[in-house]
Amino acid sequence: MRIAFILLKFPVLSETFILNQITNLIDAGHDVDIFAISKGSDPEVHPDVEKYKLLQRTRYLAIPRNKAVKLLKGLGVFAQLFLTSPLLALRSLNFVKHGNEALSLRLLFLPRHFTESYDITHCHYGLLGDIAVKLKKLGANIGKIVVSFHGYDITVHLQQHGEAVYDELFQNGDLFLPISENWRRKLIQLKCPPQKVIVHHMGVDTDKFKFKPKKLGQGETVQLISIARLTEKKGLAYSIRAVSQLRATYPDIAYTIVGDGPLRGELEALANQEGCSDVIHLAGWRTQEEVRALLDQAHIMLATSVTSTNGDQEGIPVVIMEAMAMGLPIVSTEHSGIPELVQDGVSGYLVPERNVSAIRQKLEVLIANPEQWEAMGGAGSAFVREHFDNRKLDRDIVDLYEDLLT
Repeated sequence: MRIAFILLKFPVLSETFILNQITNLIDAGHDVDIFAISKGSDPEVHPDVEKYKLLQRTRYLAIPRNKAVKLLKGLGVFAQLFLTSPLLALRSLNFVKHGNEALSLRLLFLPRHFTESYDITHCHYGLLGDIAVKLKKLGANIGKIVVSFHGYDITVHLQQHGEAVYDELFQNGDLFLPISENWRRKLIQLKCPPQKVIVHHMGVDTDKFKFKPKKLGQGETVQLISIARLTEKKGLAYSIRAVSQLRATYPDIAYTIVGDGPLRGELEALANQEGCSDVIHLAGWRTQEEVRALLDQAHIMLATSVTSTNGDQEGIPVVIMEAMAMGLPIVSTEHSGIPELVQDGVSGYLVPERNVSAIRQKLEVLIANPEQWEAMGGAGSAFVREHFDNRKLDRDIVDLYEDLLT
């Protein structure tokens, strides 16, 4: 199959689930091209980007903002597009039919990259489905339209643009893949045809996240860990407060927060204010190899996600899958799709959002009973390997693609 992926940014280290999907499809013999709105800005690039020479497969869809530059480049784009796809070039400038979108030249710049034919065009994030629909209406040979919904696209984007924002997409798209049962229900509530909706989880490469039973040695410090972008919806302020409350009873604890983001200064100030900066370490951004090493050394993961003030929510955080695969018991929240991953009382504990006392209590249960860790970690690892292994999931997605094409 020839498959086009439309992405917001590429490459992005935090979206290894998309990268793994692409590389697994290439390994299976499929021809994959990547179309991204813009380049990622991470300080390093995942090694698979170079291994699979993915930047050679990538084209960027950004349109010049300067009107004069856009017009000048637009003339060249039209000439080039007219030579390869004259009908596509003329349709993109149909001002009568497409109004301002044609006048803005967006519809001219967009299809210049889509002059080849694809069997499947897979958009990651619902807001990018609009691009596929426009290409289809212009006559580009993009094949069947598949759209994955993750979180921001079905929370904040809806609040900003209204619940009818996906109506045209639902009508013209062929398959919609929410990453959780929670989002499946939301799509159907938005009037997406139920027969077009199938839950398809994001997953992890379980071969890279080896299970190791978690045990506490004599006199050993209990190592807590969070791995997250430092934003409001990650709920790290509540974890910091809970760890601060624990110190009086359990002084031998250490809490490492891996990641960077806009709230770093605020979280450092909170740790100082709570008097626990000596046991809380904001480690900043780390490579995938360093993250695995830190998970290997840790005992318990904290993932206390919340619904942010602008309505943003998680899907099912991949980092929790990685920690569970490696045998860490989890303390997390009853948030979005997380209960579909963490089984309360089996692979960890779930608490209400923003409930510092409940976080502290569940941490206390785990710290006071380290003999529970191995059984909880084993249950979580088995669950991830059964339901969230990316190779199994990518075999499933090939089956879904093929069903669309038959």
